[in-house]
Amino acid sequence: MEKKPFLTEAMAQEIIQDVPTPFHVYDEKGIRENARRINKAFSWNKGFKEYFAVKALPNPVILQILQEEGCGVDCSSLTELMLSEVCGFTGSDIMFSSNQTPVEDMQKAYELGAYINLDDATMVDFLDRVAGVPETVFCRYNPGGTFSLGESEEGFQVMDKPGDAKYGMTEEQMIDSYKKLMAKGAKHFGIHAFLASNTISDAYYPELAAILFRLAVRVHEATGAHIGYINLSGGVGIPYRPEQTENDILAIGEGVRKKFEEILVPAGMGDVAIFTEMGRFTTGPYGALVATAIHEKHIYKEYIGLDACAANLMRPAMYGAYHHITVLGKEDAPCDHMYDVVGGLCENNDKFAIDRMLPKIDTARIAHSAPVAETPESRNFTSFSTLAPSIVGMARKKENSAPAALPTPRMIAPRMVEPEREVPGIRLRHWKQPMSKAVFKSISYTEFA
Repeated sequence: MEKKPFLTEAMAQEIIQDVPTPFHVYDEKGIRENARRINKAFSWNKGFKEYFAVKALPNPVILQILQEEGCGVDCSSLTELMLSEVCGFTGSDIMFSSNQTPVEDMQKAYELGAYINLDDATMVDFLDRVAGVPETVFCRYNPGGTFSLGESEEGFQVMDKPGDAKYGMTEEQMIDSYKKLMAKGAKHFGIHAFLASNTISDAYYPELAAILFRLAVRVHEATGAHIGYINLSGGVGIPYRPEQTENDILAIGEGVRKKFEEILVPAGMGDVAIFTEMGRFTTGPYGALVATAIHEKHIYKEYIGLDACAANLMRPAMYGAYHHITVLGKEDAPCDHMYDVVGGLCENNDKFAIDRMLPKIDTARIAHSAPVAETPESRNFTSFSTLAPSIVGMARKKENSAPAALPTPRMIAPRMVEPEREVPGIRLRHWKQPMSKAVFKSISYTEFA
């Protein structure tokens, strides 16, 4: 897949006049188009809903954009629940999937009327004790063992080890939990599972769906419980590397439909609603970290030092993850220089790239790293007590405008500061909501028309 940034050097320079690097930018048009593709792919299912994983990008403006496109939110902590609430999400628009859940988190989810997804059999009594048992409850499934797909000479397209994961219940525990929940007043049930991360295969979701559809039939037969919802969670990936191919979400949706018709319909369960939680896939390709090369160093290796660091994008430091780097203004130049691209933290793993072939980089040259799939991993992948200090804003249309016509791509500049000068086409909007002092008081973001 060719890596062409949606941000040009001229656009970046315009933003820098108001907000210095490093900053993140997002392509609203791309996000909206992708959300619509997801909804189209599963439009065959009357109850379908995409619950965007807030942990992937806890940005209130992004959340409101996705809300306008018909998405709900997947939350895993109190902070994410609070953020979703002030963005206008409530009730069945929220899926709450957590583990080792604090009392306050569970009580807030119950108060909001969210769909609650229980991670463990012991959580049945915990939920009843601290909040109460709602009419609709989900349970998270862990099949154990190793999940693999697409074996070939080169290896597996998808391979992960659910048996080593801390999440979910065994089938026997799920059956017992549904029986207990029914005795406590629950009437409708959902099944949730996540078996592999960032898969680059159109076959992953259909295979996962088949596993969960067959499980739903067995659980229904064993308990008599009405299984009304199956949540395929996330796991649909994006191509970080140029040589990787994109997932075809329309083909994925069609694959799930075929399994639905093959397994659930004959069992008399054709009313099951399908849910998804695609955080990375929904927004990942449409975000970028923009930084400036401020130093170069020549010792045993060639280094380029940025004004960004792992605090701005933590995946490379944490996992050795690959993020593509574009030198803005040199998109078509030959990549004939090898660099380690680094930040200024006093940690030797503060490296965005190691031995990366790039065009010659001059100091003061702008670098663009994309896709930024999990921007909040710069501070905390799952939002707990605080949000990242710089919350990225997003270009928006005027208030109450219909979302039917997609806007042209526009850039966003972050920072909790007011602009020092007037710039045509830029508006400053303050996000002010009465929230916990531990979360945030005010978020300011600029808007580029």
